[in-house]
Amino acid sequence: MTRTARYAAVAIAAMMLVTISLSAQGAAAANPRFGRWKLKSDAPAPQSNIMTYEAFGAAGMKVTIESVSASGDSTSWWYTTEFDGKEMPVTGNRGQTHSAVRRVSDRVTEIVNKRDGTVTQLLTNVLSPDGNTIAVMYMRDDGTGKTTGVTFATYERMR
Repeated sequence: MTRTARYAAVAIAAMMLVTISLSAQGAAAANPRFGRWKLKSDAPAPQSNIMTYEAFGAAGMKVTIESVSASGDSTSWWYTTEFDGKEMPVTGNRGQTHSAVRRVSDRVTEIVNKRDGTVTQLLTNVLSPDGNTIAVMYMRDDGTGKTTGVTFATYERMR
């Protein structure tokens, strides 16, 4: 290989790496959910609940939940998703071993939480048109498909 051919090959490889890097950054920037979100609540418990969404893989997301209970106990747990509905392991949550996230639209996702193979909760997560609020509907499941309770939460983007 001539010196010119080597320089050309190196230049092409460098351009490919830059293109791949910019594509990944563009995909990350294109997801309006990325960032930190704080539970908006007038209720006394929990003291705080913060969700952090960040880029994972080519088009996925890592979800981290940090919570402080009314009694001051802190917990932190996380999982990753590619938005393909596949079950992914959950780390740090005693009540949940797996989550599966499916994108319904660019603003709506459905999440199925399981503990040891049994469904415990179904969530619908909706991002507001202005991108500053996430509304979540939590449907608790008794493991047989029967809904035992429904609650709602609102999270606001932290700036």
